[in-house]
Amino acid sequence: MQSNNKKKICLVVSSLGQGGAQKVGALLSKMLHNLGHEVHIVSVLNIVDYSYKGTLFNLGKINASRFKKLLIFKNYLKAHNFDCIIDNRSRVQALRDFIINKFIYKIPTIYIVHNYKTSHAFSKYNWLNKYLYKNEMLITVSQAAEHKFKSLYNLKNCRTIYNPIDFIALNKEAEITQHLNSSLTNYILFFGRLNEHHKNLKFLLRTYKASILIEKGYKLVLLGNGNDTDTLKEYAQNLDLQKHVVFIPYVENPLPYVKQAKFTVLTSNFEGFPMVLLESLALKTPVIAVDCNSGPREIIEHKFNGLLIETNNETAFENAMNSFILDDTLYQNCKQNSVNSVKQFSISEIAKQWDKAITDLLN
Repeated sequence: MQSNNKKKICLVVSSLGQGGAQKVGALLSKMLHNLGHEVHIVSVLNIVDYSYKGTLFNLGKINASRFKKLLIFKNYLKAHNFDCIIDNRSRVQALRDFIINKFIYKIPTIYIVHNYKTSHAFSKYNWLNKYLYKNEMLITVSQAAEHKFKSLYNLKNCRTIYNPIDFIALNKEAEITQHLNSSLTNYILFFGRLNEHHKNLKFLLRTYKASILIEKGYKLVLLGNGNDTDTLKEYAQNLDLQKHVVFIPYVENPLPYVKQAKFTVLTSNFEGFPMVLLESLALKTPVIAVDCNSGPREIIEHKFNGLLIETNNETAFENAMNSFILDDTLYQNCKQNSVNSVKQFSISEIAKQWDKAITDLLN
């Protein structure tokens, strides 16, 4: 689909690697490019793992102070005469984001909010957040987040646009198996950052140990990096799980592991709109997730494409994992429904919503 109103757009990202929000930024660059817009990407950090479309200006490669980089960024915006800015970063540093909002962004701007947890999306000063954003266009990635922040900051122009799935690219990447650990056969999978406060992985380790999965020959694979990796390895060892839990460091393409997993799991304390659930279902891998804020309940239909479990209910999560092993009818039903259940998140459908948002911003 080509837009009837082609624009020159600056997409600002923290980076193009190592995270769900960053992957969405890369996908957004492709959507905007495919709509016919001229896309420039400004990356704060020098991390580029995901494929993108457009002209990349990598601020992370520049050896300068933060203040100097802000001036360079301001001059870049001025030199290119953009029609609008889309800011894909979190906004948790009050002074920096005050400067950016009031002194650097001089053209219409869309701010994307990727997290439901306020401290991961905005600064700690509610009065400042309301002042900076109440009259701006904000895009949240879940309806729960939209309702929360509309109320919290009295936002006048806020809407939900879900994260997209590029089905064609996803399936191609899932077939690249040369780096797959061939010794892994029967396993369930967590993939993401190994951060206990966010992902609640000790809960996962305890429920896995209590389940029948070990008895039935299923390993638990934790794929990713994070500052809690060593702590989680020690915790697994204390639970006598060292023979059953496999830690795999971050890989640029985890999708072959996703496709071959029995099912994937998400036990987070909070999310925004978890790409790991979309990617799993798009690859016909059922999911079990806790009903945290926000995202899982807007993706999972219980017992249709996965299982949605009360947050921090260890017995319920253990029983859910058992049911996917013992109840093949339930498992196969979720597996068969998985792909169609996320078709609404296709890159072509989400692109239409982004094109309308840009048109509305500039009218």
